[in-house]
Amino acid sequence: MTSINSPHSASTSKATKPAVHSAIAQALMQKIEAKTAIIAIVGLGYVGLPLVQAIRDSGFPVIGFDVDQKKIDALNSGKRYILHLGDDFFSNLKADKQFTPTSDPKELAKADLVVLCVPTPLGPHHEPDLTYVFESTKTAAASLRKGQLVVLESTTYPGTTRDEMKPILDKCGLKCGDEYFLAYSPEREDPGSAGRSAQHIPKLVGGVDDVSTDLAMAFYTRVVKAAHRVSSAEIAESAKLLENIYRAVNIALVNEMKVVLTDMNIDVWEVIAAASTKPFGFQAFYPGPGLGGHCIPIDPYYLTWKAKEVGRNTRFIELAGEVNTSMPHYVIERTQHALNEHSKSIKGSKVLVLGIAYKKNIDDPRESPSAEIIELLRDRGADVSYHDPHLAKFPAMRKYRVDLSSVALNAATLSSSDCVLILTDHDAVDYSLIGQHAKIVVDTRNAMANVSANHMKCEVVKS
Repeated sequence: MTSINSPHSASTSKATKPAVHSAIAQALMQKIEAKTAIIAIVGLGYVGLPLVQAIRDSGFPVIGFDVDQKKIDALNSGKRYILHLGDDFFSNLKADKQFTPTSDPKELAKADLVVLCVPTPLGPHHEPDLTYVFESTKTAAASLRKGQLVVLESTTYPGTTRDEMKPILDKCGLKCGDEYFLAYSPEREDPGSAGRSAQHIPKLVGGVDDVSTDLAMAFYTRVVKAAHRVSSAEIAESAKLLENIYRAVNIALVNEMKVVLTDMNIDVWEVIAAASTKPFGFQAFYPGPGLGGHCIPIDPYYLTWKAKEVGRNTRFIELAGEVNTSMPHYVIERTQHALNEHSKSIKGSKVLVLGIAYKKNIDDPRESPSAEIIELLRDRGADVSYHDPHLAKFPAMRKYRVDLSSVALNAATLSSSDCVLILTDHDAVDYSLIGQHAKIVVDTRNAMANVSANHMKCEVVKS
């Protein structure tokens, strides 16, 4: 067995016996150790592109594959299509001779490692939709050759790598663990968060066999600062689900607290700040208008669906989902109440929605509750507009079609609106301007808390 010598740190969950490596595995290990292995990233979105950067910074040559030709054209021209990555990121990739963007799947045959970073959405009944995983696996299988390692990074239910991907790859006639290799390492991206680049977020690594795990660990320990070996792909798949379910459940808890405490005329934001003074046993989570992003609203349902196969109901997780999905309706209730207090009906009122991205300072609207809230407002007869400094036009979404473009945020826009509804607390927004010129502000993010009293001429309703 070739040793794994890495400049970065690696950890193991338990002592493991050295795996017996075939000559093919040995050859791939040598390429990884020498950083001559060619890495192909399938899916050049919010997960794939940061990983491309991490891999290139570590010294590996990279092929970037995506079926969306618009992304390939943007990369070839150095044009930014993900806000938080910045212009320099795209211009540097354009100039990087060791990075090759392509929409030609045949190029994957050149790769020694093929890493799948594709979406895993939900179907119409909250069932897992693995269409992108299946299609990308078939694409990888079409060019699979001896000595390749395939890694899935997409969040999914336990057993996907072994039970869903492996049979597709096995049809090529190669033997897994001997002639080709298969592992799972979940993405843990946090778009827009400073200091949390792909290089600095620890990786979990679990293969369908020990040899695959060895090879995947050898790769990731050369790309990220820390990699943690687990005993199987199923452990890594389950750990990623636990991470996101933990967040979903705790967000549901504070959302429920917000509803209850609001009825008691108690400020939930001050309550959270007070509880946060405890140095142990408490981690702050914050309420909002609903869950957004590709992970937290979706991933828990991957486990609830899989649990039914073993005859188990995940009532706690499902309850959290019910609480979180009810929040857009609560926001509408609070908005309606605020308007009523000013002798206005929601029907015919001009409502300015502030922010449609699912979190602050990014241009990612995936699963954002803003789309549902806007639809609910329109259903009730409101005249809705929106402002988002990072999204000039409301993008088409799987469930919603909102034909709106961002309006200017100025004194005229604010004063002509009956209500300003803050759904995303972007830093680029002038909240003092809102305080001076808005009539009513329904604030779901506590964004107005830092506006000085001198600039606060509007009524603020925390929601």
